[in-house]
Amino acid sequence: MEHLLDKPTQLAMIQPVTDAIYAINGKWKLPILICLSFEKMRFGQIANDIPNITDRMLSKELRELEANRLVKRTIFDSGPVKIEYSLTDHGRSLHDVIIALHNWGVEHRKVIFKH
Repeated sequence: MEHLLDKPTQLAMIQPVTDAIYAINGKWKLPILICLSFEKMRFGQIANDIPNITDRMLSKELRELEANRLVKRTIFDSGPVKIEYSLTDHGRSLHDVIIALHNWGVEHRKVIFKH
């Protein structure tokens, strides 16, 4: 079997890829990031756009995305408090990764559902 990478390169890739997967891991983080890639949103808007996510899970995932500096939470103190979520520059840097995952997912579905 032909190896695509030499051993040192392979080993050097493991930690950064593991870190990346950790930051976006889970069923809900990528859908949240995709929603926010189109516009700034309030909590309820995100909840409405992602079927079957509970408020508790959305809250947890948003906190983790904030901790990884992918999402920014902005509080507006104008009368009733308004909270808005948006992607940070770091979060927007995932754009090409998300597009690549989308393209791979389209092809993967063709392979899987063809059989």
